[in-house]
Amino acid sequence: MKTLYIVRHAKSSWEYEGIKDHDRPLKKRGIKDAHLMSKILAERIKCPASFISSSASRALHTGIIFCENFGFPLVNFKISKQLYSFNDAYLTKTVKTLDDSFDSAIIFSHDHGINFFVNKFGNKPIAHVTTCGVVGIEFNIKHWKDLKKGSTILVEFPKNFK
Repeated sequence: MKTLYIVRHAKSSWEYEGIKDHDRPLKKRGIKDAHLMSKILAERIKCPASFISSSASRALHTGIIFCENFGFPLVNFKISKQLYSFNDAYLTKTVKTLDDSFDSAIIFSHDHGINFFVNKFGNKPIAHVTTCGVVGIEFNIKHWKDLKKGSTILVEFPKNFK
């Protein structure tokens, strides 16, 4: 059995002119939401064995906040340039190449890729994963490479806790 948690990065800022999309930081609201969601999640689930983030600033910052609130060592936090993508192909590839010694993982990524992934591999339709939304999917597999349709076990958005 493998469990995957997918987190869409928290709310990012558009206020800086001339900054590349990859480098956009979190807004204050995004920082608050990341702390809120990670603290709630840390009370509800066992700490995932692997934390992996897109290389984009907003996803990295979200992931770092989750690491902090889960007590996950930053030295083990992985960064993937491939996850800075807006389709599910790289997300799927990342999941399929996870180390089988990890029974659980949490991935921090972006809008469209996450929406396609959770609807393709989960069994609960989700219209839109909001910023800092978390979706958990459990897979009845022994090896990540055998990824197939699983059971959606968690769907939480910041608005549910405000």
